[in-house]
Amino acid sequence: MILREEIVDVGKFQKTHALKGELNMILEIDPDYFLQGNPLIVDMDGIYVPFFIESVRPKGSTSYLVKLAGIETEKEASCFVNKEINILKSDFKEISDEEGIIENFLIGYKIINKVTDTIVGEIIDIEDSTTNVLFVLENEKGEEVYIPMNEELIYTINDEDREIIMDLPEGLIDLNSKD
Repeated sequence: MILREEIVDVGKFQKTHALKGELNMILEIDPDYFLQGNPLIVDMDGIYVPFFIESVRPKGSTSYLVKLAGIETEKEASCFVNKEINILKSDFKEISDEEGIIENFLIGYKIINKVTDTIVGEIIDIEDSTTNVLFVLENEKGEEVYIPMNEELIYTINDEDREIIMDLPEGLIDLNSKD
């Protein structure tokens, strides 16, 4: 059985396409991952079920038309509309390293400042709209804090405790202060 903590969201089904069971999906990873025989995982009434892709074709830069094995009609495909597309975290880490994908599975991790041994906040988002990717944190006061997602600042990542220990330069956190 696949558990929620073993998977990561990499996309979403949007709507059905035509009458033969195709779906429109948005993906954050290369669809070739699925064409290599890897399943996508979908929450079907609280159970994470693997599905395999028969074919995929691009519709835009991150949008694809996909045909799932065993899904033959628009009615069968309709149960996938608006559902998240997931893969195993272990696979995501592997393809993240290969393709440089931003690791959105880090959302929910706590950032700890190694220098002061204090919790800076919990990652609530990753801002990647600019060249400098940022962790968006919520601190204990409920304020947003921005920290560069820079490998040189990351000391260690502890997946078991969901913590990232960072060696943050003095004054970096104060840049976020509204005072």
